[in-house]
Amino acid sequence: MKYIAKLYKGFVMALVCCLGFTACDDKLDEMNVNPYGIDPAEVNPNLLMPSILASAAQSYASLGVNDMAGAMQHTQKNGWYDEHNNYSWEGKSWTGWYNILRDNNLLYERAVELDNAFFQGVSLTMKSFVFGNITDLWGDAPYTDALQGNLSATEYQFPKFDSQEVIYDGVIADLQAAVTLFNTASNESVVAANDLYFGGNAMSWKRFANSLLLRYYMRISEKKPDVAKAGIEGIYASGEYIQNVNQDAVLDYTGGASDIWITRHIALNPDDFQRYQACQTFIDQLMGTNDPRLSVWFAPVRVKWEADESLEVAAEDFIRNDGEPLGVITYPFDDFVNDYPNEDFTRRYNPTMVSYNDAEYVGLPPSLMVPESYNGNPSPGQGTQNQHVSQLADIYQSAGSAGDILKARLISSAEVSFIFAEAAWKGWNVGAAEDHYYAGIEKSLTTWEKAGDFEAFVAQEEIVFDNTLEQIMEQKWVASWTAATEAFADYRRTGYPMLVTGPQSPQPKVALRFQYGDDEYNNNGESINAALERLELTDYSGSFGKDSQWSKSWLYQGTNSPW
Repeated sequence: MKYIAKLYKGFVMALVCCLGFTACDDKLDEMNVNPYGIDPAEVNPNLLMPSILASAAQSYASLGVNDMAGAMQHTQKNGWYDEHNNYSWEGKSWTGWYNILRDNNLLYERAVELDNAFFQGVSLTMKSFVFGNITDLWGDAPYTDALQGNLSATEYQFPKFDSQEVIYDGVIADLQAAVTLFNTASNESVVAANDLYFGGNAMSWKRFANSLLLRYYMRISEKKPDVAKAGIEGIYASGEYIQNVNQDAVLDYTGGASDIWITRHIALNPDDFQRYQACQTFIDQLMGTNDPRLSVWFAPVRVKWEADESLEVAAEDFIRNDGEPLGVITYPFDDFVNDYPNEDFTRRYNPTMVSYNDAEYVGLPPSLMVPESYNGNPSPGQGTQNQHVSQLADIYQSAGSAGDILKARLISSAEVSFIFAEAAWKGWNVGAAEDHYYAGIEKSLTTWEKAGDFEAFVAQEEIVFDNTLEQIMEQKWVASWTAATEAFADYRRTGYPMLVTGPQSPQPKVALRFQYGDDEYNNNGESINAALERLELTDYSGSFGKDSQWSKSWLYQGTNSPW
């Protein structure tokens, strides 16, 4: 997979080089052509697919583990945390997404030239996925003028920003076209290994495209309820959508040096990995419902606080192992605990003098002023390990221990079930909301290898279906672990789950969008100014003006969501 992608990139670089230099002789008007270069007009679509599919999935997973995980309070960081914890999304660049779209556009052009329905459908599906994420995160963006720029098309050098409505309409239209193409597509010319999602299976791609349609129909359901209702009911009736975990749209991580799960990249530097901490908001949800996924996602605290009112000091400055004092103080204790991972380490405190969280799983509250010092960490510092707060579980840093769990999930059967649960709650003809709600939970538990706990989990009073939107969205939020971008979209659309920000947040509400990047301000001022005029100031937009993380794009204007 990687060799093919790297080979193609090498060919493109060679082509660029050959175009950039002339022969060193007296015929300066003749081009020195690299005989080994590949003309993009002749490139095999199979060589384009791996780079597009891998980059899109990894970019989406990175959002779900980083900025969006912080915004949706799955995790917080205890070092270098402003973007993650506090919505410091100023000048966010979308260059990576548009780079994917450029390669994808070449895939589409080649597919049309070859009259290949399969590659056309793949390209339209990925175009929709990427543009959907761009408009979800920023709002208005270059769309109809995008991907048009070349040396003979100077009118597209400063592309206009289309409205969010136009982009969502285009995303839906392209997905509908992709579904039609997959109806007759043949995989005869497809190299199965280069289709990193579905191995060249057209029916799987059709289910993926229809499931993305479900996502975006629900996205616009407050603005265009009739369109959303008809679209979701039609797909439900067809049965051609992702129905089980084995059909999920995912990218596997093979474990190679350049293809390992996101947090394992930084696990090579322990300081980096230790920045990822559980968020107390999420811990409260998981512990409050005895959620079996808790131990899959997070590790217990390495040193558990124990209350002891007989202490004459606020807290001991040493560690206990199975209750017995150790001749080691807390400050240099990180390596010691790591050397003995299965020991029972505790530290005592006097609750009449100081307040600590003495639970087995402890998270950082959102947007703390000094998160690295939380819960009595005696050795605070950016990136240092806090033995009194839960980190990610060991599978997120130990190669070979995760089985098939860690994947980049673009859309899952669990998400699809929760979409149908919400649609049924709205009264649409898609079956029973209760059935879809429980199906979404069961599929998520199956994904995280906890299917055997389903019956006991859903029997709890807190989980038994109560026919409220809040409960549906709450469980969908839980199931969005590592795919928090979708939870972020749901939160802005519905206001659920009900999240509260912390003291370091610039505003007392969760942010709504990324700010536009500096390149747009520096190079496309007229277009970006028109887009800014279409943003809606809110009471929380603050000093940033319209291009604020707390301004509302079209999708949320005229609504009370999320506030």
